[in-house]
Amino acid sequence: MSTPIYVAIDTPDIDRARLIAQRVRNHVGGIKLGLEFFMANGRSGVKDMAEIGLPIFLDLKFHDIPNTVAKAIQALRPLEPAILTVHASGGRSMLEDAKAAAPSGTKVVAVTTLTSLDGEDLRSIGVERAPHEQVLRLSELARDAGVDGIVCSGAEVAAAKKAWPQGFFVVPGVRPAEGPVGDQKRVVTPRAALDAGASILVIGRPITQAEDPDAAARAIEATL
Repeated sequence: MSTPIYVAIDTPDIDRARLIAQRVRNHVGGIKLGLEFFMANGRSGVKDMAEIGLPIFLDLKFHDIPNTVAKAIQALRPLEPAILTVHASGGRSMLEDAKAAAPSGTKVVAVTTLTSLDGEDLRSIGVERAPHEQVLRLSELARDAGVDGIVCSGAEVAAAKKAWPQGFFVVPGVRPAEGPVGDQKRVVTPRAALDAGASILVIGRPITQAEDPDAAARAIEATL
């Protein structure tokens, strides 16, 4: 992988998604496609994006009973995504079945605590742990369940990597210094996230909403 940057292309418009990916392809390491894209374009849309030649991170954040998650992932096997996400809070059995169902070359990573949530948000859903503590608890669960890694904010990745040196760490909520944070509450700069132990950086709006996405991707890559 030439760069750890995965560009988050969160749009239902496949023509726009393809245009962005083609413009930034030389300065990113892969494409992240989420629910917004998948619900509009489905498996055929993912196949179209894969033809651009970049690894596909399919960010669908599965969270259901183990059998349902396993069958959903089995249905996606022909796409052979580089990375798939599931929610760590689905429990150990779900994580184990998700990993067993995934293609052998696909990394299954468990979402710990969304970067749009802070301590107050967690308390509102009955989680008394601070975000940092919750991330580490779910990271331990993911490791023991045999998945490849976790999704966490840059604020927690250093501690998670210390506890799981061989883990694969996906860090979203990455924003260039002094850039707008949008709806994210726990953000870090790309350089800080890498220094803390991130394996890949998920960067969306700072690239996709830039007047020149390619220039924005190149500027971020230069800081790494």
